[in-house]
Amino acid sequence: MIVILKNGATDEQIDHVIRRVEAMGLQSHLSRGTYRTIIGLIGDESLVNKESLSTLPGVAQVIPVLPPYKLASREAHPESSVIDVSGVKIGGGNLGMIAGPCSVEDRDRMMRIAESVCQSGANVFRGGAYKPRTSPYAFQGLGEEGLKILREVGDRFGMPVVTEVTDPRNVELVSQYADMLQVGARNMQNFVLLTEVGKSRRPVLLKRGMSATIADLLMSAEYILSEGNSNVVLCERGVKGFDPATRNLFDVAAVPVVQGLTHLPIIVDPSHATGRPDLIPPCALAGLAAGADGVHIEVHDCPEEAKSDGPQALLPEQYKQISHQMRLMADLLGKTVSPLAKDAGGPTPPQPPTEALA
Repeated sequence: MIVILKNGATDEQIDHVIRRVEAMGLQSHLSRGTYRTIIGLIGDESLVNKESLSTLPGVAQVIPVLPPYKLASREAHPESSVIDVSGVKIGGGNLGMIAGPCSVEDRDRMMRIAESVCQSGANVFRGGAYKPRTSPYAFQGLGEEGLKILREVGDRFGMPVVTEVTDPRNVELVSQYADMLQVGARNMQNFVLLTEVGKSRRPVLLKRGMSATIADLLMSAEYILSEGNSNVVLCERGVKGFDPATRNLFDVAAVPVVQGLTHLPIIVDPSHATGRPDLIPPCALAGLAAGADGVHIEVHDCPEEAKSDGPQALLPEQYKQISHQMRLMADLLGKTVSPLAKDAGGPTPPQPPTEALA
């Protein structure tokens, strides 16, 4: 952080600012230029009362040099992080291919969909057991019964599973079944929830809020990182736009912007971004071309019967086609679709307690 002094600031004012900085527990570095005098602050900037310094006589501006998301920033961690989801790696040239229905439904259907996407090359299976819905009368998910089905499906096909957690009180329960916890767009700034998933140590898929800036997204990731959980994957899933032609505005430019600011991987979700099956394939490829570390796509074998978001889901055969195209794109970009742990010899997915499966 630096303090820029006003033109004509007196030596007495400068000395007063330095004394205040040192009283806060930091060291100061005075730099006198031709037109401006600057005081650099050295030490733990969390001790700085920016507002207090800004009001001192002779002070023009107090400017943070590093972004407020210190742990998420490239400055703090220059190398790109690689997140391990029970053997499936995301980031650093490894692509996560997340696929599955919006919500967990009956066991047989989940088995069919999982078998299909697994054969097509997906390496993480998704499905919501808890669903935050706009209407209180809409399907809210199967709860723990859905978690049990999801875990059974993941174990059957050797795929890590990711599911959304919507309530801080359910973090421990969901962590017993899921390999990765999803924080959805509606909860991106639920700071109590972010703190709890940070404590869980499970990998976290953090989706950008519908009206959130990139800085907002990174500050939400900072909450998780600050609790000691460094296993965060960001997700661009579209922001609210003015044009109703698509469900949201797919901000593909956010991918390279985020990668320039943070070491955390970022994937894209063209299903929620567009809400249209015909737009999902080209937007998935566009996301990969922009540098995304993976793609999240909703798949259902009978969209008209889906409990939620059926109209934006691809059919299994459609997913097979786009999965093949994404693998070709990955080869072109010099990236690799991370193999499943059963193929790579990695760790097996976590097992919930025996009584939880009863």
